[in-house]
Amino acid sequence: MSEDNTKVMNDEYEVKAQYDFSKGVRGRFYQPKKRSTTIRLDDDLILFFKKRAGEQKIGYQTLVNAALREYVNHHIIDDQ
Repeated sequence: MSEDNTKVMNDEYEVKAQYDFSKGVRGRFYQPKKRSTTIRLDDDLILFFKKRAGEQKIGYQTLVNAALREYVNHHIIDDQ
């Protein structure tokens, strides 16, 4: 292989002293791992989350997940 076709080595890369992340988006490429599970919920809870999801134009399971996460985060702080 000729030297013209080889890739530039990382040793030749210069790191800037400072980078501008002011327009960066936190968590842009983060995809949380989701698992399928079966859960039994009361009818009134399902209706509540489906109605709210329709108003906000998001999935009701996303709202259930957010509600559970908020509960867990609140109780983690209380337990510490």
